Amino acid sequence: MSTYSVVLALHIIAVLAAYGLPLAYPLLLPYVRGRHPEALAGIHDVQYRLNVRLTGPGTVVIPAFGIYLASAGHHWGETWVSIPLGIIVVIAVLGGAVVVPATKRLAALAREDVHSAEYDRQFRRYLRVEVLLGALVLAAVFVMAAKP
Repeated sequence: MSTYSVVLALHIIAVLAAYGLPLAYPLLLPYVRGRHPEALAGIHDVQYRLNVRLTGPGTVVIPAFGIYLASAGHHWGETWVSIPLGIIVVIAVLGGAVVVPATKRLAALAREDVHSAEYDRQFRRYLRVEVLLGALVLAAVFVMAAKP
């Protein structure tokens, strides 16, 4: 077992831990909103907590592991390295600027009135960004696995 293989495993684990559950949010949240809207305040609280404690830190360690792997394997300049690197920057910016504050705001709005026009507007905006981020994560995984 080499250091490279351990870091590669940690890199993959970090991606699964940070982005695995958020990939399901576009399926989960509309279902809960339609059938159990009273649960949304708690769900958004959990989302916010996971964003701060898991997804955010994961978004830091994922490129750190990736930088090690690209350097140790002499892969700088490869398309399958540069594209995911750009993607993680976009994920970090949108996550910090939109997703984290949105989940905090959605939790507060859901506690007040989950059926309000403001909640609806924030929810739709948040969900569009979450779908985009999920697509970016999947694109990065595909590029790194397929190595075009």
